Amino acid sequence: MHEASIVLSLLDTLGDKCRQEGYRSIESVRLKIGMASGIMPEAIVFAFEAAKHDTIAGKAELFSDMVPVGGSCSGCGKDFEVDEQYVLSCPLCGSLSFRINKGYELDIVEMEVN
Repeated sequence: MHEASIVLSLLDTLGDKCRQEGYRSIESVRLKIGMASGIMPEAIVFAFEAAKHDTIAGKAELFSDMVPVGGSCSGCGKDFEVDEQYVLSCPLCGSLSFRINKGYELDIVEMEVN
């Protein structure tokens, strides 16, 4: 479960940023998680709940938004998005010549602090 190490790094990053800015606690955190990132949102929430105690985010709530996989096709020249983890061919024309340009992200989008 690599989500645990991701959450530990996330908590370190959030804590460092809050302390630098003079905040005392984190109330909520919102993440964007790409469907092709290999990160399971349920596992991130579970790991966050387990690891947040005794940190600046001890009472924080974690929210996540899933980002679909998106790309552009060289065959038909169109952009596409799919709600699947893997893309084996362009969903519009079936071409095998395409480039994935979104769906791998893990971004901190928003943080509510006190």
